[in-house]
Amino acid sequence: MPWVDHELCSGCGMCVDECPGGAIAMIDDVAEIDMSGCIRCGVCHDLCPVDAVKHDRLKIPEIVQTNVEKTKKSMAACEEHFGSSEAAQKSLKRSMNHFENARMAAEKTLEELGKLMH
Repeated sequence: MPWVDHELCSGCGMCVDECPGGAIAMIDDVAEIDMSGCIRCGVCHDLCPVDAVKHDRLKIPEIVQTNVEKTKKSMAACEEHFGSSEAAQKSLKRSMNHFENARMAAEKTLEELGKLMH
């Protein structure tokens, strides 16, 4: 899904004018994409003169780091609250299950979407 690198956005508004889904607005002179309205057509990627519209794939390292830090925080809180390292390990296992479920859902979704291809 697209996102706008605020440091690169020049505020030209071309993406706002050309977005067929009407999902982009200027907020404080910077483009913002409302993902609930984005139809994933790629117009914003193609027309941005300063390449400020980015693919979400670029955020994967940041997302992974956030997930790991959140899991570590939960583990520490469980260990402190329950007074054992076993509680921290149970918290870790629940986090791993959560991400395994998300992976399975993504794989199944990709499988179903593949059936839509002609």
